[in-house]
Amino acid sequence: MKTIRNQDAAVNPARGAVQAGIRRALNDTSLQLSVLQRRVGARLDLKDTDLECYNLVFAEGSMSPRDLAQRSGIHPATLTGVIDRLERAGWVARERDPDDRRAVRVVALRDRNRELFDLLAGMNTAMGELMGDFTTDELQTILDFLTRTVAAGSAAAAELAAQP
Repeated sequence: MKTIRNQDAAVNPARGAVQAGIRRALNDTSLQLSVLQRRVGARLDLKDTDLECYNLVFAEGSMSPRDLAQRSGIHPATLTGVIDRLERAGWVARERDPDDRRAVRVVALRDRNRELFDLLAGMNTAMGELMGDFTTDELQTILDFLTRTVAAGSAAAAELAAQP
């Protein structure tokens, strides 16, 4: 017997409607965050892909250009231009890999983070207020859902990358 947790939407139409609403809300969230990122990037004179790559290096730590290309889904030749722009603007630096002197790693520079944080202050304040409406247990459920959503998205992207 299926539990309600795994119940097919066809068996429970109300559950199906909520699931469809979640999918729409996730799509809307993605769109709004893209608009926000585009506007932040414009203020910083960065392209969307530049800001995405900086965010990856900032969040995950230094990485090789090859790893950054794989993580971002950007062609390595295109990524060279992205890294060049970020380096000229003072967002990243290329450093020698301490384990392989022939290799290079892209490192996030933190000197300009205040500019970025200031532009995101409105969103961060709004998110703080929004999270204040939920209990700790509810926030834990939301965190679990979002973490699993990221993993599903990562797996889907990897699957697409592996296809010819």
